[in-house]
Amino acid sequence: MLRFAPSPTGDMHVGNLRVAIFNYIVAKQRGEKFLIRIEDTDKERNIEGKDKEILDILNLCGINYDKVVYQSNNFHIHQNLAKKLLEENKAFVCFCDEEELNFQREKAKIEKRPYRYSGKCESLSKKEVEKLMREKKEFVVRIKKPTADIKFIDEIKGKMQFTPFEVDSFVILRADYTPTYNFACSVDDMLYDISLVIRGEDHLSNTPKQIHIRNLLGYDKEIKYAHLPIILNEEGKKLSKRERHSSVKYLLKEGYLPQAIVNYLILLGNSFKREIFTLDEAIEFFDLSKISKSPAKFDIEKLKFINKAHMKKIENIAEFLGYHKSYNELLEIFRDESNTLKEIKEKFERIFEECEDEEFKNEREILKQEILNNELEEEYNEFKNRISKNTGLKGKKLFMPLRELLINQKHGAEIKDLYKAMRGYLKDIIKKR
Repeated sequence: MLRFAPSPTGDMHVGNLRVAIFNYIVAKQRGEKFLIRIEDTDKERNIEGKDKEILDILNLCGINYDKVVYQSNNFHIHQNLAKKLLEENKAFVCFCDEEELNFQREKAKIEKRPYRYSGKCESLSKKEVEKLMREKKEFVVRIKKPTADIKFIDEIKGKMQFTPFEVDSFVILRADYTPTYNFACSVDDMLYDISLVIRGEDHLSNTPKQIHIRNLLGYDKEIKYAHLPIILNEEGKKLSKRERHSSVKYLLKEGYLPQAIVNYLILLGNSFKREIFTLDEAIEFFDLSKISKSPAKFDIEKLKFINKAHMKKIENIAEFLGYHKSYNELLEIFRDESNTLKEIKEKFERIFEECEDEEFKNEREILKQEILNNELEEEYNEFKNRISKNTGLKGKKLFMPLRELLINQKHGAEIKDLYKAMRGYLKDIIKKR
């Protein structure tokens, strides 16, 4: 089984969606089930409703999952296994308070070395521990660091090796008895029989810790790992959650199609014979082992290009956008000159607004009366010649105000195409100008 394990602590990042897509594709290729595990152990950071939002986005993107589970439902299992490690002397209780730990962190920073736990509480005797517990002193549970290097083969990065110093004696159970990320994640990957974990390389340092936990718990089934290179912004820095287009929710609101976002994220860090494809088609040719080891730069212009290609596939754009079918021809014109659904909607809704341009105000009024006082039965050339003859307007003073009457813009599609598409309801439109 493969899994996607998001935290309900904010908007879904494009990097998270990319992870979900790759896990889904590989699960389909291997004929394995795909699990969504909501990692809600950090109660203070959880945002109500974000779990549903995540699932809604996955559904929109065509990512079908077999089961949804919540990590918090396994707290009792996490606690029992932490207790087991304590009883087997593979973990220990730590009474160091935050003030003391912060002092050690600051000291390490000053000395320009990585902070590691001092090991102070690991040597406490059973009597000392019992005494401190009777005094109701707050404690956490720490796992004992490994005695040998942790090694594994990353499906993308190759051979990886971490020393005991890099793994350290980290906390597995907080003072409120809730599990930390690494402990809950490691235990749940055991519980749900996960075979391969595909995730971002920002989790690379967590992997030896999770392997170490399972080793101490006696879990002997191998779980393979693939760590995806990070996504960079246009400046070549890590794409931050503070950047608007890093949010999938934002991209959807901006009018990018879910299938286009999926298409683009599959392309990111990959090279295929074709650039435009569906998720189902990608399952046929995607190869996890061929993903670039280098970071991939997020290119919004490339996403626009892919989005435009997917918009062209929409058969009835008016119905798709929720407008009356009579507007379909006009919306097709707007689609051809737009990169997103939002751009199409903005162009369309603008035709119903009052024109505020002052430059051709008088010309618009002359043309408006000419159009309203005559039938629109002729083809464009006849229409153009008639209104030019009757109004005396030519060139720029004819075509710009005429386009403004049609679509409330000075520049845009060919007027002959707009006239053909709008002739049936043109009078109703310009009455509002």
